[in-house]
Amino acid sequence: MVVPLTAEHGDQVLAIYQAGIDEGNATFETSPPSWEAFDATKLPEHRFAALDADGSVLGWIAASRVSDRCAYAGVVEHSVYVHPAARGRGVASALLRVLVDSTERAGIWTIQSGIFPENTASLAVHERAGFRVIGTRERIGRHHGRWRDVVLVERRSAAIS
Repeated sequence: MVVPLTAEHGDQVLAIYQAGIDEGNATFETSPPSWEAFDATKLPEHRFAALDADGSVLGWIAASRVSDRCAYAGVVEHSVYVHPAARGRGVASALLRVLVDSTERAGIWTIQSGIFPENTASLAVHERAGFRVIGTRERIGRHHGRWRDVVLVERRSAAIS
């Protein structure tokens, strides 16, 4: 079941984020933010949690504005994370579907994300969800002492012109 992500899910969301950080191919971040910082930067209407039958968080997705400039009002950047024990169960796909629905209802025409090329599972799930590769930003940042590339993906809404 996918529900709006709230502070009630905060500890589990940040633990899943930490698991992604620990694996090394999810983000440049080296530690998760506080719940307050997470909450302040993610758009409340475009963040969701996938819950197991017992109410535990299996994964989450959240979007942030890419810019305050009005020309980019319909562009968001998202992150999606799935608990290691819940992978391969369609959690990321379900979360992406809900995000696409919520953003299209809000008039958002582009969802984008940067993904390490080594994260082939994430690239594949995004492709299945209608995202396309825009290009690779080579050596865009240093991560644990080495330069990393990031594949820029985007999904343009067919419903918003």
